[in-house]
Amino acid sequence: MLKARQKLGKYRIERRLGSGGFANVYAAMDTVEGIRVALKVPHASVIDETVLQDFRHEVRLAAQLDHPNILALRFAGFYENEFIISFPMGDETLSDRLSRRMSLSTSLDLSRQMLEAVACAHRHKIIHCDIKPENFILFPENRLKLTDFGIARVAQKTMKGGGEGTVGYMAPEQAMGKPSYRADVFSLGLVLCRIFSGQWSEYPFSWPTPGHGRLRLQLHSDMIDLIRRSMDLNPRKRFRDADQMLAAFLPAMRRTVKRYQDRKKRREEI
Repeated sequence: MLKARQKLGKYRIERRLGSGGFANVYAAMDTVEGIRVALKVPHASVIDETVLQDFRHEVRLAAQLDHPNILALRFAGFYENEFIISFPMGDETLSDRLSRRMSLSTSLDLSRQMLEAVACAHRHKIIHCDIKPENFILFPENRLKLTDFGIARVAQKTMKGGGEGTVGYMAPEQAMGKPSYRADVFSLGLVLCRIFSGQWSEYPFSWPTPGHGRLRLQLHSDMIDLIRRSMDLNPRKRFRDADQMLAAFLPAMRRTVKRYQDRKKRREEI
């Protein structure tokens, strides 16, 4: 465990931001460039060649993705016998943001950015495997960026996994060791449902979900259908990947905005 004000090469630790199964994440100051960064550092108790290989894998995956909604790497390598990955420092996670009220326009914009990020990964044949609000980082002007490709996998014709992911966010088949683009779509559907309904859907993910009344109040029926399709327990009934889901989301978003504007205009005329 690194402590506040401890130096790690050019980085000075400020505080710990969080901890996962394999690594701690710290806020730190880059004393050379004079900017704040987030550092991911593997737990000392689990560092071995296999863990380091996993982190190298994460670096190689993230390096393939050049997109405004995907968090870019600043540095990856060893400092004083510690393997670290350095990222730009954001303001908060999407999970943090969801604790406060959001306008419909903000909710739609963040949702679009979220789908744009995962669609980019899918176009590069990368399955994220851990889509959740904590893995989307917000930057100034509501710029959303996807991070943490630590358990992502390059898609193959036949894939077998070990059920990696976060319980409560992943598709049932992923929990059984069968990750896929459609599993990422399922997780995206859960997050969209949370954004617009204010509530989490829980296993067995039956429809209508908690907060369905709020969905009907805010969204065009096409958007509700999109969320329902993405959360279908049968993977074959979902969108094949985030790219196809994004293509359906954009017109549904425009119809939702028009519906909101029409209803607002009618209220003003009364």
